[in-house]
Amino acid sequence: MNFLSIDCSTDIGSLFLKTKNKTFSKILQSDKFNNDLLMKRILDFFKENNTKFEDISEILVNQGPGSFSGLRGSLATAKGISLSKNLKLFGYNTFIWSCAKFINKKGSIYSLIKFREKYLIKKFEKNLTSVFEVEKINEEEIIKKYDSDFKVIIKSDTKHFNEKILKLNNINIVDLDHNALELLKEKDLLDKNLIKPLYLS
Repeated sequence: MNFLSIDCSTDIGSLFLKTKNKTFSKILQSDKFNNDLLMKRILDFFKENNTKFEDISEILVNQGPGSFSGLRGSLATAKGISLSKNLKLFGYNTFIWSCAKFINKKGSIYSLIKFREKYLIKKFEKNLTSVFEVEKINEEEIIKKYDSDFKVIIKSDTKHFNEKILKLNNINIVDLDHNALELLKEKDLLDKNLIKPLYLS
């Protein structure tokens, strides 16, 4: 699987490229011109690593949750590349991405994300089957309702979480691994039809 992943869901975005059994990554610092510069940054990224679009067959793009402008710009760019270069387009979200390493776990998995001072939760069953849509939840509900449940939090997100939540039982702190996207693709867990942003205002 040779692909480019575009993630502009947060203030610190990323590009990840896998081709010819090699991987390359680049951090994208957010600024007000981010959307205008995204395509240029992608072209520079390919040039820096001596690769071209002909070396990949798929584009993967993070659908959120995230900011309106960041998601809109990255999805538009991904769709543009997909159409112009005749590459397959797939979407993923941060909830399922954070849980990818637990795909064979028995029992429920709850992915917790904090976005713009709001806690968000999504439940998955075995093989990461989605159980319900993303829900907004407060600190008290997390502590009372989900203390003993298997919970996943992204490591870079922990600084935004209340210490009481981080001390709950069954908290699993994970790094987001772009290689895990390949596993999600193999298990047919990426969106491939209607690639739309996951806006959470």
